[in-house]
Amino acid sequence: MELLKLVSIKEAKEIIEKNSTYKIETEKINILDSLGKILAMDIYSNENVPDFVRSTVDGYAAQSEDVFGASESLPAILKLVGEVKIGQTPPCEINAGECMYVPTGGMLPKGADTVVMIEYTEKLDHETILVNKPTAPLQNIVEIGEDVKKGELILKKGTKVRPYEIGVLSSLGILEIEVYKKIKVGIISTGDEVVDPKEKINLGQVRDINSYLLYSLCEEEGVEPTLYGIVKDDYEKLRETLDRAIKECDVVIMSGGSSVGNKDETVKVIKSFENSNIFIHGIAIKPGKPTIIGKIGEKFVYGLPGHPLACAVIFKNFVAHYFDKLRGFEREDFWIECKMAVNYHKAQGRAEFLPVRIKEENGELIAYPTYYKSGLISCFSKSFGYIYIEKELEGVYQGQRVKVFKF
Repeated sequence: MELLKLVSIKEAKEIIEKNSTYKIETEKINILDSLGKILAMDIYSNENVPDFVRSTVDGYAAQSEDVFGASESLPAILKLVGEVKIGQTPPCEINAGECMYVPTGGMLPKGADTVVMIEYTEKLDHETILVNKPTAPLQNIVEIGEDVKKGELILKKGTKVRPYEIGVLSSLGILEIEVYKKIKVGIISTGDEVVDPKEKINLGQVRDINSYLLYSLCEEEGVEPTLYGIVKDDYEKLRETLDRAIKECDVVIMSGGSSVGNKDETVKVIKSFENSNIFIHGIAIKPGKPTIIGKIGEKFVYGLPGHPLACAVIFKNFVAHYFDKLRGFEREDFWIECKMAVNYHKAQGRAEFLPVRIKEENGELIAYPTYYKSGLISCFSKSFGYIYIEKELEGVYQGQRVKVFKF
């Protein structure tokens, strides 16, 4: 029996990065089709936004010197010389002692350096405006290029496109961008005891959870999953299925068959391919210790544990990490600070991802461990997220402040 040579989480990620040599193709697409895609190029602005000085309020464009010291008891008196129509240029310039009505978003006339809100004015007659509150230079206006300057880097390569990025692109008249093509991921479920969810199960059998779990996790990551079905613990059938998947996909994930045992053929099958290599077989992590990571040619092959929670933890931390490296995406993980409800002692020598649920009690967020046993899936639906406990720690104690990451 081969003993697993465990690597730390940090070491595992470094090994993945070091061996990430595969290149994902790019494509040019319309921005309306780009939601969730990863940019394959830096995008610079080819113009100023806005490209004219505009008002942020409804009011009167004026020279700030003319309204200095204005008050209700001693208002400034200005001559109204016109009105700016939205979307049009002002009809004329303004001089000292003059003002011009301008709507929100309207272009500021030359000569003006401020806008007095209409609430602080009174129209005495058709050409006389009383101003009863002063405004400072540049108050209530947006200058040329204040939002975006011409030549400015707007979106970095590796950015995941959201609706907001699409809005920025459209504001600059950029309607086509270069993005990475979707990474194609082959999913193979293994095990004599695993049956299709559509089939009736017998004693000792379990329905295939991981194929559906991994498929959904892949879609959540913006990659393209393909199911290759359930393969029994048979060397030839597994090799034939892996051969087909590695030819058709960019990455292959096999779940089950990663622990030490006579029926586990994953390592043997990967090694049977020409130009193959296994560089991780075991990570100091709970759950997910018996994880396999290797390559066939330039393509990564992952052997994930059959335990669904372990399968998800490894996917989130190592498979998704590889997707990020392929696409140059820098992930930001945000957490919620909670107070631990109970003492929790973890296994020695391994980092642990502990599922928790959150309750609000007396104005504080409290994290309760979602205890689970090997093979159980229900803890997912009961948990908000997880706490990461470092390898060197013995656990967490009641009342301790902890960071909870969302699943």
